[in-house]
Amino acid sequence: MVASVSAEVSPQPAPFRLIQADGQPQFGIFGQPATELGVADFDYRTAMDKPASRLARWAHYKQFQFVSVSHPDWILAAAIADIRYLCSGFAYFYQSSTASLTEFKLLQPLGRHSQMSSSPTAGVAAITGGNNRIWIEPCGYSWRLALQSKQLNADLLLSPGKIVEPLALCLPTGYNGWTYTQKHNGLQVTGDIQQQQQPVDVAGALGGYDFSAGYMRRETSWRWGSLSGYSGSDKIGFNLAAGVNETGATENCCWLNGKRYLLPAVHFSFNRLKPDTPWQLTSHCGAIQLQFIPAAKRQERLNLGLLASNFRQYCGSWHGTITLSDGQQINFNGQQGLAEDHFARW
Repeated sequence: MVASVSAEVSPQPAPFRLIQADGQPQFGIFGQPATELGVADFDYRTAMDKPASRLARWAHYKQFQFVSVSHPDWILAAAIADIRYLCSGFAYFYQSSTASLTEFKLLQPLGRHSQMSSSPTAGVAAITGGNNRIWIEPCGYSWRLALQSKQLNADLLLSPGKIVEPLALCLPTGYNGWTYTQKHNGLQVTGDIQQQQQPVDVAGALGGYDFSAGYMRRETSWRWGSLSGYSGSDKIGFNLAAGVNETGATENCCWLNGKRYLLPAVHFSFNRLKPDTPWQLTSHCGAIQLQFIPAAKRQERLNLGLLASNFRQYCGSWHGTITLSDGQQINFNGQQGLAEDHFARW
């Protein structure tokens, strides 16, 4: 199945290549997305400054793409991750009124029946298994999502309004790696969802996406919070994280009616042994004062020695305030969103 939403797709951004002529990525927070990563031209070196082997160049590169859509009554989320040894995908639909979660997942060794888009503004990421399929397609500043399964189907377009300000950054990772991250929350959503063969009204829903790729640490962990919703008549969204993009900058930001505001570093406080209890997110300067109350959880634990993953993603509600750099304050009083705690050895 290919997304066939007929809504207008935003124009393509200007050409921008991440890997420069010297074989190194450009670092910083960018004014637009990278249209081409140029991974094949990255001058990847070992910790002893020797050229990395062909196997290391292939095996050490990781990439994942994620799309979520939030509504006052439900959350839809889907992801595809390629860690070279295998490609995995999942999709779920959480209904807050019934506290029910419908999901399916896919796992393909060595990338069988799967592909990843090499650009965050074009191409296709897809994974198939049996009659189940996840399809994610960047289209300039918009993103398409298509899901196919017995219990959950979707055909959606996420697009910005008149103001188009995604977050795009690339920062050093570890001693010799880098991570490119592109995210955009508070996007308009059009299209169709069917859950248990019943149509779901997408009016009032907003969405967001995540494109992350690079030469990340062998052992990686992060904490993450995300929201797309409304505060009164204002469209709001935020992305908060700790653990990956923290060398000289962060990926923390907030969107208010499409305008992006960068945010300071944030501390996540929660009990990993009792993660269903409320989380506290605060910044040292006091600009971020948030509480997340988990309501449902998608969890996977895998320990194969060479590979390991302890993954918990929560649907829940956000409460508190974020004070922007211009003094505006955004109040959160129970809007639905996501939080995540993840350890990966890959």
